[in-house]
Amino acid sequence: MEYIEESPEKKDLRSLSEAELIAAFKEIGEPSFRAKQIHEWLWKKSATNFDMMTNISLKTREWLSQHFNINHIVEDTIQISKDRTIKTAFRLHDNHLIEGVLIPTEKRMTACVSSQVGCSLTCKFCATGYMDRKRNLEASEIYDQVVLIRKQAEENYGIPLTNIVYMGMGEPLLNYANVLKSIELITSDSGLNMAARRITVSTAGIAKMIKKLGDDQVRFNLALSLHAANDTKRNQIMPINESNTLEALEEALLYFHEKTGNDITFEYIAFKNFNDSLEDARELVMFARKVPAKINIIQYNPIAEASYKNTDPLSLEEFAGFIENQGITVNIRRSRGKDIDAACGQLANKNKGE
Repeated sequence: MEYIEESPEKKDLRSLSEAELIAAFKEIGEPSFRAKQIHEWLWKKSATNFDMMTNISLKTREWLSQHFNINHIVEDTIQISKDRTIKTAFRLHDNHLIEGVLIPTEKRMTACVSSQVGCSLTCKFCATGYMDRKRNLEASEIYDQVVLIRKQAEENYGIPLTNIVYMGMGEPLLNYANVLKSIELITSDSGLNMAARRITVSTAGIAKMIKKLGDDQVRFNLALSLHAANDTKRNQIMPINESNTLEALEEALLYFHEKTGNDITFEYIAFKNFNDSLEDARELVMFARKVPAKINIIQYNPIAEASYKNTDPLSLEEFAGFIENQGITVNIRRSRGKDIDAACGQLANKNKGE
């Protein structure tokens, strides 16, 4: 076969679909099965360089290295919490940093992954919301987080990864195409072959994109970061609510559930003297009765940028008890990794130059 000269700018090989790989190899006289081999190395075996592709000829690997890169992410710094949670700052090929977390519990080994570098939604209680959004993550960069966190679970605890939550840095539904592509790579039998029911995507509430998830009949679960069940309070802490009201979200969530039948979870952080009263619980029950969902009450993790505080334990128990007595499934999620700023709302690349 004849090889063309090295191109001035190398493309990320993982940005090519299998069909595009086949076309690229056809141009240089290679059979289509070669592209299938490469695709398997990239997504099933998670190859990060061409030398790993041992069943590909040296000449072909040299051609690949002349024309393409594999822009994989790398572990920059790793912190391990006293509760065994592992937070990792991942460095991207363009030197940006993102964070991902391995959350080990008795029953689960969960990867919490990021979807953007920073965030544009400015939620008042979230450290990431005080960062600028630099860019969306590529599907391959989300996939890489899962691969590396899965490796951490196996090497540190000898337990395979069981769940994935898109609850790290960024708003997943504002990076819609790449998030869905990453889930396709993670769940495909030609990728990591994880079950879609083990994946939850969390959104601050973009109504039209929730409806699009329904139209696309996705198989994963959806979580809504609710945190207040009336528009006045929600507007105060989540400016996105001004253009995506609770009424709009109710309509979108019902549409999503009707189209997919998938689970919906409401995430609710109880802030002291803001949204932790029994009246707040009543409003939450009223909203939860409109949409078939369970409720996860999350302990708040204070950040330097905001003055919100976690509600006290007694108020939290009374709040959850009231909801449970109304026949709605409710769980209290304890903070994990708080001592290393790995808990919910704390991801902000502290002291890492971002």
